[in-house]
Order: sequence, then structure tokens, then C-alpha cells
Amino acid sequence: MRLQTTLGRTISVSGVGLHSGRAVRATLRPAPAGRGIAFVRTDVGVVIPALAEEAGRLEYATSLGEPGREVGTIEHLLSAAVGLGLDNLTVEIDGPEVPILDGSSAPWVAEIRKAGLVSLGSAARPFAVTSTLSVHGEEGKWIEIRPSKELRVSYSIDFPNPAIGRQSISLVLTPDVYADHLAPARTFGFLAEYDYLRSKGLAQGASEENCIVVGDSDVMNGSLRFADEFVRHKTLDLVGDLALVGRPVVGHVVAHRAGHALHTALARKIRQAAASEHLRRSEPVHESVALAGR
Repeated sequence: MRLQTTLGRTISVSGVGLHSGRAVRATLRPAPAGRGIAFVRTDVGVVIPALAEEAGRLEYATSLGEPGREVGTIEHLLSAAVGLGLDNLTVEIDGPEVPILDGSSAPWVAEIRKAGLVSLGSAARPFAVTSTLSVHGEEGKWIEIRPSKELRVSYSIDFPNPAIGRQSISLVLTPDVYADHLAPARTFGFLAEYDYLRSKGLAQGASEENCIVVGDSDVMNGSLRFADEFVRHKTLDLVGDLALVGRPVVGHVVAHRAGHALHTALARKIRQAAASEHLRRSEPVHESVALAGR
């Protein structure tokens, strides 16, 4: 049995938002057992729990909350928290978007590890999946979670651009595996889409320092950190979006050409199934949640 955790001390990190382009400061504070992860927009006075029901815009990033009072691009920070086993956290932020930093989760991992994790007096209560739950999207995109004794993530992508092509990865997630094999993978964008994104108010803070720039056939801003860095980053995003379940997950998550919309839809289905199981049993769910089949 694992005990819930929180930060050993407060952390403050400043940077620019990938899509808003605004300078923002995020302050990560310890939180008590059972609180989970929540964002506090200090500039507009709103608290937003990191739960799937709060998911808002999902184009090119995951946001929580209502327009004008939302917190955007939360997936990299949440990914680092889930990947390292951090359960309870309050994130105070003075703007609309979490800082993008270098486009990966590695800076968040470094800050969290410097602060350390503290065990709390309550047991973590994971969702242990006992049957498959799946979500299907357009053009053959899909994601599902299958029964497993551990949290395994498997992801495959297929882009027509020759710089990416077909890539796949499968990992059993532990803090060390996450930190070494997923956290350093950076977000990526296509140069051909840059002007369009900016016309839609997106990618205002994007630069060669925080994003892999993909041209017509190659990477345009230096070497990759991994030969398959693109699929590793998609897996990083998936881990962050699964944080919206609100509790640890035990199962094998398999995704094919999925994205934030499908990631968060799966997180929402897991929460709905858990609530239904709770009502059926009329008692708190601790170790196992039976999920409906396909």
C-alpha cells in the first residue's frame, strides 16, 4: 500500500505561455491528503480542480475551466506530478497558462525532485481496471485502458511527414522510467502551420527554445533528444491528461494516434465508471473499479 504524497516545500517557476505568449509565474504548494491537484488563478480569483469534468479547450493543449478564467497547457506539469507519484498539490498561477519552459516535463521533474515528496497519513486509492474501457475518434484514432497489475502506457503515432513517420513505445511507468524516458521529450509543431496557429491566437509564445520545429521533411532546430522523441512526447501528454482521473490509475493504457480530446475523454469515462461502481456498492471504492466493456 502506497501512502499519498505532497511536496516537501513550495516551488516557484516563471516563464512564458506557449499559446498565450504571456509571462506567467506558477507557485506549487504542498496540499493535504485527499485534496488532489488544483489550480488557483490568482489574477481572477478562481480555483479549478484538476479533474476531467473541468476540461475546456483541447486544441493543441489541455485547458481547464471556463474561457477567460481557464488555465491552459496544464499537461506537462500534471505529467511530471503523476510520473513522480505526487498526489496532492496546489498550483497558484497569475495568468492563463502554465509556463512552457523548454517544451518538456524535465524542468518540472527537476524542481519537484529538489523540493522532495513527503508521505501523508492516508493511503492512495488507485483505480484498478478489471475490464477494458475504450474511446474511439475520427480517422481510426482510439484509446483504451485494459486490465493490468501495473500502469503501462503504450502509444503509436503515424504522421505523413518523413521527419516523424510511424513511431511506437510501451513503458511500465515508474518514477525513474518517467524521468529518464518520457520527461525530456519536447512538444513539437509544424512550420507550415505556424502562421495559421498565430492567426487563431495560438502559438504566441512558441519558439525554437521551447518546441521542436518540423519542416517539410526534417527537424529545423537542432538534434532530437531521442530518435523517437515525438511519440515519447505524446506519451508524456497522455500521462498528464490521465491526471484528470483525480487518483492513480492501474491498467494498460493503449493509444493510437490519439490526442488531448481522446485522452481526457478516457479520463472522464474512468471517473464515470468509478462513480457508478460506488453507487452500486454503496461504499467507497478503494482498490478496484470494474469498468464496462467496449
